[in-house]
Amino acid sequence: MSDVILEDVALTTPSDIRVFGKWSGAEVQISDMSLVDYILGAKQPKYLPHSAGRYQVKRFRKAMCPIVERLVCSLMFHGRNNGKKLLAVRIVRHTFEIIHLLTGENPLQVLVNAIINSGPREDSTRIGRAGTVRRQAVDVSPLRRVNQALYLLCTGARDSAFKSVKTIAECLADELINAAK
Repeated sequence: MSDVILEDVALTTPSDIRVFGKWSGAEVQISDMSLVDYILGAKQPKYLPHSAGRYQVKRFRKAMCPIVERLVCSLMFHGRNNGKKLLAVRIVRHTFEIIHLLTGENPLQVLVNAIINSGPREDSTRIGRAGTVRRQAVDVSPLRRVNQALYLLCTGARDSAFKSVKTIAECLADELINAAK
């Protein structure tokens, strides 16, 4: 009897939990040290990227949100897509299957590489003094890099799928694969 209970406990360890029941986040390697805390949600692995968590309540809490769920939430922009999270989850599931078929790699690794490559490292800000305004180059924080990368990837996929024969899952897979190279 105790063996059965121990086996059930062993199945729920974080290394056994896989996104959509297929892909594990345990073997994902992050090459950029500054983004380690913001990309991988290995501290809170989930089967589905739908936690209904309130990450906006406290500042910087969205950094604890798993990256796949943040991708799903960033697909829900523009008024006609608001609130359709299950549709966005289905799009990401099909995207991951397409990525796995085309590359043979773990789609989570492709997503992480795409975020690392597409996030801006430097930006410019306005500095005004005595009526004159000039632009000053500044470094971008890691959380903003992840936010901008997700926004740019989803916007590119949405624009390429608009009035196209390809589905948004195919376009998002193409965006992620090309950005990960």
